Amino acid sequence: MLSKWHVHARDYAREALAHEEIQIAAVWDEDAQRGEQWAQELQVPFFANLDDLLCRTDIDAVIVGTPTVMHPQVIWAALEQGKHVFSEKVLALSTVDCDTLLDLAERRGLQLMVSLPRLSHDYFVTVEHLLRDGAIGELTFLRCRLAHDGALANGESPTGWLPSYFFDKVSCGGGALIDLGAHPIYLTNRLAGPARRLCASFTYLTGHEVEDHAAVIVEYASGVSGVVEAGFISRGSPFTLELYGTLGTVLVEDSQVRIQSRALDQEGPLKWHTVPLFDSLNTPLEQWVDAIMNRRAPHVRRQDIRDLTRFNEAALLSAGDGCMTALS
Repeated sequence: MLSKWHVHARDYAREALAHEEIQIAAVWDEDAQRGEQWAQELQVPFFANLDDLLCRTDIDAVIVGTPTVMHPQVIWAALEQGKHVFSEKVLALSTVDCDTLLDLAERRGLQLMVSLPRLSHDYFVTVEHLLRDGAIGELTFLRCRLAHDGALANGESPTGWLPSYFFDKVSCGGGALIDLGAHPIYLTNRLAGPARRLCASFTYLTGHEVEDHAAVIVEYASGVSGVVEAGFISRGSPFTLELYGTLGTVLVEDSQVRIQSRALDQEGPLKWHTVPLFDSLNTPLEQWVDAIMNRRAPHVRRQDIRDLTRFNEAALLSAGDGCMTALS
């Protein structure tokens, strides 16, 4: 386990411990005190020096939960030592660094996986099938929103339940969009294809140096247009995904999927139909282990990982310039 910085690091450790093919063998953390405490909890050795851990020949793979800005150096070092890598999103803050890491993993024959978990959720698998089967005709527009109240004051903290370092622009590379917005970004990228141009608007209502809410208008290379929203300042906001097509509409609210379409109601007014869900796929960590052990291609693809970084990089430029930005 490489760092407990990210809020999901403990979740990954828990999932790893529950997996029959994984044994946690060591901990490194850029914060030695935090790392030593975590190593004691996990009853494994703590390494103050990352290279000393990576040189161990009995370690096959690492799970990375460092500050986002550290991903390139830490993941590069792990790949150079022949370790498979599972990383918290995003892989890197720039497309250049992202490509460098993906290319190195490919050259070394190593599995580099980024946690994009909602690609495997039952509702999204269902939506992909509906779109692939032409249930709403040709996709014309989509919208995805994910928000929580992590930056809003509560009884325990005047700054919300998110760790204070989640508002550190240097460590995180951004705020609501690069963290929570990653999910709407990679979901809509998978459905509409790579983004071509976008215009991002950031708000700073809680006074942090990173945005606490983001809205992005997107033009995709496929011709589809869309809106991506993410924020830390909404209480009780459901996850929503909307797809509009030439024959009808699919709405997802949390995990419920509904459709109205001329493919179903060929005459008369359109009616809403609740859609039975397909089974969820294996989690990204399970896919990663399966790819290592059995060389089975994961559902999370290189393109998903790369397009996520491209989108975030362009959105940051757009928000700063206040104009539409083309993706390289």
